[in-house]
Amino acid sequence: MRFIVYIFVIILVHSTTALAQQENELALIAKDTTQTKINPLAPAKAAFYSALVPGLGQAYNKKYWKIPIVYAGLGAGIYFYSFNNKKYHEFRDEYKRRLDGTSLGTAHPIYGGLSDDRLIRAQRFHRKNRDLSALITAGIYILNIVDANVDAHLMQFNVNDNLSVTPDIRQNEIDYKFTTGLKLTYNF
Repeated sequence: MRFIVYIFVIILVHSTTALAQQENELALIAKDTTQTKINPLAPAKAAFYSALVPGLGQAYNKKYWKIPIVYAGLGAGIYFYSFNNKKYHEFRDEYKRRLDGTSLGTAHPIYGGLSDDRLIRAQRFHRKNRDLSALITAGIYILNIVDANVDAHLMQFNVNDNLSVTPDIRQNEIDYKFTTGLKLTYNF
């Protein structure tokens, strides 16, 4: 019986020593890496905010410099959409007036010199550009949402000094030419 108690005490002492050693190693690892609390809902929240109000997801991610870019892109898309829509309706209305016979014809200051074929081509041109502007504006809006989501994901990416990529420039000792490359370093 004494032998069993003796073995039990030895196992208990060794296990507590191993546990203490493991806790010290974990403490060193924790000290080595940056400690940030990861919020798994942050990317979804940023995307939701950007979908609700364009640029709000970028503000949530504290990337304030991107907000003017988002609004400039959306503003340009909306401007070109409205410009092409206005021109399309002007050419279409003039063509309809010519078909009705209510047009001023050659006396019109803007459309007097245009034939019916040119009015139809102008309608097609502005309708195509209007539709393209709508697609580009929708693309910028979607890109705004995706950017907020990806930015929130990348903010949670753990970066520490154990992994580094640095440029490496070396001079060849034979012909004294320089060679360039990247050096990947991983410290344990």
